[in-house]
Amino acid sequence: MVNLEWYRTFKAIYKTGTLTKAADALFISQPGVSLHLSSLESYVGYKLFDRTGRKMIPTERGKILYNAIAEGLKILEDAEKNFQRSTEKHTPTISIGMCFETFQITLEQYISTLPFNVIIRFGEYPEMLENLNKGILDLVISPQKVDSVNISYEAFSSETIVLVGGSEVDDSELQQLVKQKKYKAVENYLKSQKWYGTTGDMEHLFRFWQLNFDNFPDFRPNYIVPNIHSIVRCLNGANGLAVIPDFLCKKEVESGTVKLLWEGHKKLKNTLYFANRKNTAYEKELDLIKDLFKKVML
Repeated sequence: MVNLEWYRTFKAIYKTGTLTKAADALFISQPGVSLHLSSLESYVGYKLFDRTGRKMIPTERGKILYNAIAEGLKILEDAEKNFQRSTEKHTPTISIGMCFETFQITLEQYISTLPFNVIIRFGEYPEMLENLNKGILDLVISPQKVDSVNISYEAFSSETIVLVGGSEVDDSELQQLVKQKKYKAVENYLKSQKWYGTTGDMEHLFRFWQLNFDNFPDFRPNYIVPNIHSIVRCLNGANGLAVIPDFLCKKEVESGTVKLLWEGHKKLKNTLYFANRKNTAYEKELDLIKDLFKKVML
């Protein structure tokens, strides 16, 4: 079944004459406009525009399609406007991408206070940033950046990836080896311990190990749990090691139920960014969300 947003995008291109102007009119990215158009052309089975330089010239079939849908789209748009007026105030919906643990420690406690609708999505950072570029997401909290003229990045915090253990861990040998800078011995000591990891995500451990020991870990964690908060709960007052971001175990380290064992002789730091499209209709809503993150993490 055809997506009505494809028709809305087709109409915007038809009226403005360029992909860029259509993107500005719809408050989505240019790649998102191109995706909608190519999807519609695949659906109807023929070309709708000839591309001459930056101008989009409708083909004969494009003109026929526009004449066929213009009146129907106008009726739908008028109905949408009337519906918004009848409900007094249009409530926007903001889609945000981030990792599960970041949501739990930051935005989860404030969700009920937000004066607009929110959809939270979890996933891999490259995929979430691609969806931001396409207009599927409005904001992404990410330690990664991708090159895009449509996306604006604002650094707002940082995280250090650290080695932690439960309060029952005897780390005296480790601390002695670290003090002596015997890092090969440190590596061998760590490999002999019990380890926790998360399902499908070993990036923190791999990067920490490569930075400090110049190779990748040749072992798998003994216990694989759903997420980093599960690791912290398992370590709480117990034994075992893990490599995780420091802000996700800050309270437990301060309370003494989890130990901060080592930051590495080379610190692994990530800068956290707010990523959003430069042309957005939700600037006020995004600013409110950003302020909440800064309140929790700064």
